[in-house]
Amino acid sequence: LVNSVSGKRESMDAVFPLVKKYGGVVIGLLLDENGIPETVEGRLAVADRILSIAKEYGIDRSDIIFDPLTLAAATVTDAASITLECVRILRRDYGAHTVLGVSNISFGLPNRDTVNASFLTSALGAGLSSAIMNPESDAMKGAVLAHELLFGCDRGGIKYSSVMSGTDKKSVKTEAKALTLADAIVKGRKSDASRIAEELSAELAPLDVINLHIVPGLSRLGEEYDKNRIFLPQLLAGSEAATAAFAVIKSKLGTSSDVSKGTIVLATVKGDVHDIGKNIVRALLENYGYDVHDLGRDVSPEAILDEVTRTGARLLGLSALMTTTVPAMKETIALVKARAPYCRIMVGGAVLTEELAKMIGADHYVPDATTDVRIADEIFGN
Repeated sequence: LVNSVSGKRESMDAVFPLVKKYGGVVIGLLLDENGIPETVEGRLAVADRILSIAKEYGIDRSDIIFDPLTLAAATVTDAASITLECVRILRRDYGAHTVLGVSNISFGLPNRDTVNASFLTSALGAGLSSAIMNPESDAMKGAVLAHELLFGCDRGGIKYSSVMSGTDKKSVKTEAKALTLADAIVKGRKSDASRIAEELSAELAPLDVINLHIVPGLSRLGEEYDKNRIFLPQLLAGSEAATAAFAVIKSKLGTSSDVSKGTIVLATVKGDVHDIGKNIVRALLENYGYDVHDLGRDVSPEAILDEVTRTGARLLGLSALMTTTVPAMKETIALVKARAPYCRIMVGGAVLTEELAKMIGADHYVPDATTDVRIADEIFGN
């Protein structure tokens, strides 16, 4: 990155040959022999001149990052609006990248971080590509993280949640020791989860990997979420990591019988978006020869009852990870018991205990990945 060239001919004649010879990207300052233009049109005219001379030297327009220049809002009327409009037009009409020295806007003012963060937010919204800023400023970091979240650069808000909850600061200590499969699940690291699961499957039986590593990882994930140490984006990332690990283990389980031992309905209750635990249960039950109807996650009590009565299922499995969705599980149990009393109900999930399962009316509590198979065998006489 070459910093920098201006609209002065002598500046361009001195810098552009070096850029052409050695390659790289050059910052184009929107000023010329007369200083910094006071209008948007004046600054864009300098951009046009820089592009024209760059073309003479064979430098592609994509290799120029324009700096529309930031002046102090306290001393220059419309300083911010002129700069922001330049950023917007350069991005929209020129297809150009831009950079700003953000903190210049607050020169001479108190509480500068507040002004800087607001200006940066506006500039990012106008299409700013990069910024010269203080990376230690919480206000500035927050502005960037919020922008990335709101405009789809940080899908699901995983980065925002990690930084703002402070969990990213704990990663250094975690990396100091060998990463376990449970660690990979809690941290939402899919590729690591798959790799470690593959390594473990060479040493342990598939069900041992599930019970000793995947399930404890899911339990930790649920606990972290309930204690507000992680948030929904990290919860979902952890679920995906566990799914990736289980996909490896599932391939080691073998095949099930073609003859169904019985029909079972599974669902994650209304309001709960987590279903990796249920997916493990489904895979095991199918592996042991049961016909499983999986309704997915966030399923209403009525939809669950409809599937139980439609299939005549004698066993229903309900899953909940979040404490807030346990009431939905209780409502579902009451409805099914009232309308389909022949159906037994087993429940599981990180937030549940045997005592809580009894309190909400469940017939069986599933603490691990194999108990569901034992319960099914008892109910269907297998």
